[in-house]
Amino acid sequence: MGRGKVELKRIENPTRRQVTFSKRRNGLLKKAFELSILCDAEVSLIVFSPTGKFYQFASHESVVLLPPMMERTIARYRSEAGLSGPNDHSHTRSLEFWRREIEELQKTINETEAKLRHCIGEDIEMLGMKELKQLERQLKAGVERVRSKKQRSIQEENACLKKRLHELHGGNISSRIWEPNARKAIQLRTIDDGSHLH
Repeated sequence: MGRGKVELKRIENPTRRQVTFSKRRNGLLKKAFELSILCDAEVSLIVFSPTGKFYQFASHESVVLLPPMMERTIARYRSEAGLSGPNDHSHTRSLEFWRREIEELQKTINETEAKLRHCIGEDIEMLGMKELKQLERQLKAGVERVRSKKQRSIQEENACLKKRLHELHGGNISSRIWEPNARKAIQLRTIDDGSHLH
């Protein structure tokens, strides 16, 4: 059953509006990427969220920093649209904006790299007690998730091995192979059989 037709109007609920923005933004970036690959098209995409956060895509270039392809596409657009050249005040303001964005991105990258180093026990000398306790909680939670995943993987592998052995032996393999007390059960059965003979 297909989805109902979406009414195109502003979403009043802030949470739903943000969720919808994130989903549609990702879809738009994906479509821009696919268009550039499938059709060898020069594609540049700039998106500003309602909170002012900036997202971009430029074909054939990395988008961590402002790519040359993005600048080239913008210059081409300005030329085709008959807009003013790059020497006007708006261009200067734009450069200042990009410079701030680059600095903010670099700051985020540095913070993320620092957190990754902390997770492997590096560069923790400067951390205070509060940061160390928080890091410890995060690592414990991570270990628990790893152990849980490991346990599930072991159970799945054991199930596959049992099934494989059952197939290899034509279904005649005894279930006692998988019982930890199988030997004790066999001994008890032997004693019972001997008592019946007397």
